[in-house]
Amino acid sequence: MPPLKMNHPLRPVFYVAILLQLSLLLASCAQGRKPASSLAPSPLRYASNLTCERGEGYSLWTLRNPWDTTAVLHRYLLHPDTLSEPDLSTFQFAFSIIRTPVRSAGVATAVHCGLLDELGVADRIAGVCEKEYIDLPAVNEGLSAGRIADFGNGMNPNIERIMDVAPDVLLLTPFEHSGGYGRVERLGIPIIECAEYMEVSPLARAEWIRFYAELFGTELRADSIFRAVEQNYLTLKAKASTASSCPTLLTEQLYGGQWFVPCGQSTMGIMFSDAGADYLFHDRPGSGSTALSFETVLDEAQDADVWLLKFNSQQPLTYRQLAADYQPYTRFRAFREHQIFGCDLAHNHFYEETPFHPDRLLRDFIILFHPELLPGEQSIYYKPLAE
Repeated sequence: MPPLKMNHPLRPVFYVAILLQLSLLLASCAQGRKPASSLAPSPLRYASNLTCERGEGYSLWTLRNPWDTTAVLHRYLLHPDTLSEPDLSTFQFAFSIIRTPVRSAGVATAVHCGLLDELGVADRIAGVCEKEYIDLPAVNEGLSAGRIADFGNGMNPNIERIMDVAPDVLLLTPFEHSGGYGRVERLGIPIIECAEYMEVSPLARAEWIRFYAELFGTELRADSIFRAVEQNYLTLKAKASTASSCPTLLTEQLYGGQWFVPCGQSTMGIMFSDAGADYLFHDRPGSGSTALSFETVLDEAQDADVWLLKFNSQQPLTYRQLAADYQPYTRFRAFREHQIFGCDLAHNHFYEETPFHPDRLLRDFIILFHPELLPGEQSIYYKPLAE
């Protein structure tokens, strides 16, 4: 369903009546919303791009545009399908109405498939994109049995298959300057814009679980999950702050001729700091990633103490293979001193788990950067490169 525009035009009869109505409207409304007595804030502790307000029998979730923080990316009015339609006549802005709980969803990423699986609603996944990157038994079995449709490429999904399945909603990831969702927007299926990856801290990103949970009616489960994540993360962060050293850090590798690194205020950049590392690209502004040339990375990070990278391979990545892929990698001190740790995406659930469980990844980083703080513990995602 495309966003609905709810207008409440003033119909003047007398000039005095106009002034009276305007004064009452200004006194009772804030930023085009319903009167404060009808909408109560539902505070989120960490998220900066997501807010929630509650009325009688519904909630209004506002997604701030992370690339233009003065604008709204999308508004969603969540309304339980067991209740009668609320009075929407006084809203002065566009929003999408979502009847909850959502019974079927098209999901574009492994991240959100993993989240729905953890929330106990994987059986409501009606279709997925990029199936080759999803390693979840519930999804793979559903694809094999035909219960879950393959929508194909996430950037250019199969419109006919989506129309055949007709899910209640589509969970899609927005990108800056993407130009929207093309033909998908014209299907009339509400698009849930999954922009949590642009949040300003790991816990802010993880807190979006409350929004997704309300869509699917699993609020209590999500609350339990997030409270545990929050406690674990803050405990680990406090432990990392006691470290006596602060190793310099390089991340990722060349891809398509460019080296994409997390910006300093991205969730990953913040997590490096929380783990007690001196991330060498912390001065890059933004909450996403930025593309650098090899020469720039070499100039700024050739003496990094530690190098973290991700790869996807059925065989272990070795130093010999890394040098064969691109011989100039050998110019980094972390290569020469064998201080590279790789995350093999083919053999762990990094993308399915870590966005909403940043505590698990923070633990990994502390083990790698400060093993004395967690003696005897083994990392989950990152392992030393094979010789």
